[in-house]
Amino acid sequence: MDQAQATLQESDTTRPVAFVDLKAQYRSIKDEIEARVGEVLRRCDFILGSAVAEFEEAFAAYCDAKHCVGVASGLDALALALRGLGVGAGDEVIVPANTFIATALSVMQTGAVPVLVEYDPDSFNIDPELVRRAITAKTRALVPVHLYGRPADMDPILAIAREHELLVVEDAAQAHGARYHGRRVGSFGDAAAFSFYPGKNLGAYGDGGAVVTSNDDLAREIRAMRNYGSTVKYHHDVVGVNSRLDSIQAAVLNVKLPYLDLWNQLRRASAALYQQWLWDLPITLPLTPSDAEHVFHLFVVLLDEREMLQAELSKVGVQTGIHYPVPIHLQPACKGRCSIPHSLSQTEEAAR
Repeated sequence: MDQAQATLQESDTTRPVAFVDLKAQYRSIKDEIEARVGEVLRRCDFILGSAVAEFEEAFAAYCDAKHCVGVASGLDALALALRGLGVGAGDEVIVPANTFIATALSVMQTGAVPVLVEYDPDSFNIDPELVRRAITAKTRALVPVHLYGRPADMDPILAIAREHELLVVEDAAQAHGARYHGRRVGSFGDAAAFSFYPGKNLGAYGDGGAVVTSNDDLAREIRAMRNYGSTVKYHHDVVGVNSRLDSIQAAVLNVKLPYLDLWNQLRRASAALYQQWLWDLPITLPLTPSDAEHVFHLFVVLLDEREMLQAELSKVGVQTGIHYPVPIHLQPACKGRCSIPHSLSQTEEAAR
């Protein structure tokens, strides 16, 4: 682990600053990766093999949950969690308006309607008071997103869910290892969904995802649904899909998981330097919460002259990104398929 830390901390001011530098991370763990992937190749247990079972056990323990079920993507993790909990046609599911489209797509895949609400300006996360105002007789579930690596304000969200007998599925696709009041995200709701897209804090070398839950029945249901609805070959108990975390991706994740807390610590240290150096500029910086441990999947700032700053940074080799330039409700794919109980002007302004 010392070698990995040293490699990632190497400074070379002559090379460009990549938005996501997966090559540097790979160099730091290259020998371990090749050894573990080689084991899978020698065993040829490519689908739901021993590496998957090993990762599921380790990641469940890491998230302080009873079960982890590996699936093919973060989108599938969300959709299967909602389906497994019984969300379907005629239901409404409240989600933040300023998140990646996968959150809303997962609701649509169940036949339910995403209800989009605004965010709290201090955190970029869903505003619990607006969640309360958006509840109707059709509301079945809430999907708070731990956006950019900062945990959503789960105490009031869970209180609202209990009051109205609603399900809670955490979208933790950007928050691997984050804590809220000392507890790992993924351990608060009825289930949580993670993505292992390569650029995530815990990323595979291809697509991958997982559902984390302490609900025995839900875990059993999702294990069947991800594998054509089957737990015994050629016997299909539920309507399933083909959504399995493959063994090579699990092998990569098994190498990376022990480093995750260290890598998150380095992200927080970098974020602290950005906040120290940029505080007096005319930009809005992300706030560091006092009740949560942010893992800074992204360091997101707001400013008026966005394109100009991007152009100047690009000239000196610093890459940047925009998250997200087109809100969910303005995407052609979502037209007429979402419920919008109040103005989303704040989300639209942030996108601009």
